[in-house]
Amino acid sequence: MEEEPTGPYPLPRNDALPLNRKKMLEADSYPVMLWWSPLTGETGRLGRCGADACFFTVNRTYLHHPTTRALLFYGTDFNIDSLPLPRKAHHDWALFHEESPKNNYKLFHKPVITLFNYTATFSRHSHLPLTTQYLEGIEVLKSHRYLVPLRSKNNLRKRLAPLVYVQSDCDPPSDRDSYVRELMTYIEVDSYGECLHNRDLPQPLKTPASMDADGFYRIVAQYKFILAFENAVCDDYITEKFWRPLKLGVVPVYYGSPSITDWLPSNRSAILVSDFSHPRELARYIRRLDDDDRRYEAYVEWKLKGEISNPRLLAALRERTWGVQDVSQDNYIDAFECMVCSKVWDNMRLQEKGLTPKRWKADVTHLSCPAPTVFAFSPGAPRQRSPREMWVPSFQQSKKEARALRWLVDRNRNFSAQEFWGLVFKD
Repeated sequence: MEEEPTGPYPLPRNDALPLNRKKMLEADSYPVMLWWSPLTGETGRLGRCGADACFFTVNRTYLHHPTTRALLFYGTDFNIDSLPLPRKAHHDWALFHEESPKNNYKLFHKPVITLFNYTATFSRHSHLPLTTQYLEGIEVLKSHRYLVPLRSKNNLRKRLAPLVYVQSDCDPPSDRDSYVRELMTYIEVDSYGECLHNRDLPQPLKTPASMDADGFYRIVAQYKFILAFENAVCDDYITEKFWRPLKLGVVPVYYGSPSITDWLPSNRSAILVSDFSHPRELARYIRRLDDDDRRYEAYVEWKLKGEISNPRLLAALRERTWGVQDVSQDNYIDAFECMVCSKVWDNMRLQEKGLTPKRWKADVTHLSCPAPTVFAFSPGAPRQRSPREMWVPSFQQSKKEARALRWLVDRNRNFSAQEFWGLVFKD
């Protein structure tokens, strides 16, 4: 890396500049946080982070500004086309990535994730964990607003299947549609989305935006069980597919994060697909619960009593510094910006005292996803070509891309796409 400018970094007083002074003057007096991915679209803003303040901008001309201390990247937009190279020794790289690996597989390999000093990801091991990014709080889990009494659900079973499935992103890396397709041969499933569609939503609820509409919630809440399948299998990658049914009083049949048991509201609040050797066994178990009110109610007892017994979940919601759909709190992007700003200031203070700054570095646990696999329940049946078949080779190629990218970045100079792809396909 290029060496850091010599001399202590000037420490301004928190009240040194009012917020309405000129942007350039603000940048000259405060550390600059440059969004290399233009996620926020802000050309310049002085942001307060507790006792500290930093100047946030998407203006890339600040790359060579003497007070620029960190570059912020949005994972989905992270690509090889224009990286800020050569990287200066005093430039920290920070990654914000709340999405699944299908958006950018390169990030999920050690050579790339360890390029970053700070992370905000869905992993509990991230510097700013976003594991509960789809959960507003404890109260929505306890709420009975959409809860349909079991007696009414039993009556509704005359026209509704025991299970509901709502997905329109078909054939993702988790291969969830293959599993559900096989499950449908053993038990009824009402599928409202584009994937395995067999039942229609009312016309006003057919848009993606309606997935959080009151009318949609009330339709889903009528069911006893919902197939809550993530689009990828990664530790701590838990989306609204899991939290939504818990809010509505529907038992989730969950497939996704291998660490999901660490986040359940209670020990018996979800049915885990991983506990069953085959969809046939899962269907048999759901039928038993459907026919036995006492056994079914054991899965919603925590909801009926408003008791959440998981200390990890309670602590995560209590301690997080951001809110979900709460205008009274910072959102997670604000929290990410301030996390980086505060760590930069901490190191600046150490330098002022003549001490060695702390070197933060991400590791592989900050984005942990195994290679995708495909279900094969009927090996003898003719295989249908589908997008699901691309995920395994895509993952394998992404490992080569990650190694090539790291080798080029470590040289610390700009490189061309031709150089990059030449390395990827060298073998």
